[in-house]
Amino acid sequence: MKRISILGATGSVGQNTLDLVRRTPERFTVVALTGGHNITQLAADAIEFQAELAVTAHEDLLEDLRAALSHTQIEVAAGATALIEAAARPAQWIMSAIVGVAGLPPSFEALKQGTTLALANKESLVTAGQLLMNTARVNHARIIPVDSEHSAIYQALVGEDTAAVSRVVITASGGAFRDWPIEELQNATLEQASNHPNWDMGQRITIDSASMFNKAMEVIEAREFFGFDPEQIEVLVHPESIVHAMVGFCDGGFMAHVGPPDMRHAIGYALNWPQREVLPVEPLDLAGIGQLNFQTPDPARYPALRLAREVMERRGLSGAVFNAAKERAMDHFIDGRIGFADMAQVIEQVLTQVSADNGLIDAEITLDQVLQVDHLSRNNADRVVKGMNS
Repeated sequence: MKRISILGATGSVGQNTLDLVRRTPERFTVVALTGGHNITQLAADAIEFQAELAVTAHEDLLEDLRAALSHTQIEVAAGATALIEAAARPAQWIMSAIVGVAGLPPSFEALKQGTTLALANKESLVTAGQLLMNTARVNHARIIPVDSEHSAIYQALVGEDTAAVSRVVITASGGAFRDWPIEELQNATLEQASNHPNWDMGQRITIDSASMFNKAMEVIEAREFFGFDPEQIEVLVHPESIVHAMVGFCDGGFMAHVGPPDMRHAIGYALNWPQREVLPVEPLDLAGIGQLNFQTPDPARYPALRLAREVMERRGLSGAVFNAAKERAMDHFIDGRIGFADMAQVIEQVLTQVSADNGLIDAEITLDQVLQVDHLSRNNADRVVKGMNS
């Protein structure tokens, strides 16, 4: 039986991972499950899958979790240190699905034990890609991407020489506002931004999709994980969300990964690697779909993509600045302090200020530096928003 842990078990990726585990329980032993505020779900999952350890990220909820599991032998813990300790528990496969930069330290800890890390946490590669990949190499660990786009690229490259790759196309649904007049974007409401046309996801990732900051993150991820040059990475809007990515080769051919918009495919591929197993994913009806559409994203509608290019040019700790400013800008949008289109302005200002003031382009990357820059950039974002509202 494969020993597995799921960091971020109560989120959408974590729940879909448990859905797959539930279908073949004889194949897996669950070591650790971690979650956030949803103690009821975390405790129920820990009991169902007979986990050895359950951890909530919030120390003030420790007693609630302990009470929910008091009639079991399951260990309980809480807080950032406990998340790292959960990642350190010996396991053959660990899902990293904690949202935000909080998922970065547990990802590193998991890699230190030389395990297979299924990486759904975008922030780890965006903020500290070089450090993460080096940690994997030193410890003979394997990282398998779980984002549908990067899983698609990963699968398209099986058996291929990456030196023969000429271009990579990452597709984007275009989000909730792909057909809106640009001049109306500033008036978009939180409810409208939280309604994705193709996917059922959490609020934050759905807003990221509407602004295409999720795709900006994925462009940076593709550079960090696969080592592609920035000019090799392209983005196309593909409303059907059927083609997840395409890899172009020097001979002019394309290898495309095509599948339904169901995250269980990428999760299942990582969970079962190097084999493929039957997954509860609906087969594509290509005749029913009829046609696939692609278009170049409008830079005025999606300034996030331009900012991603700037981050890739600057490198160093610019990814950490970008991610922190993005997260805080979204916080302010959700809380009603700025408009939808203001998020990109906040991020651009922070990226310019922090990089210029602190010489971050050539900075050596360590985990402590990433976390320090994250804190600094969040404070800067708050100041920018305060200035916009003064």
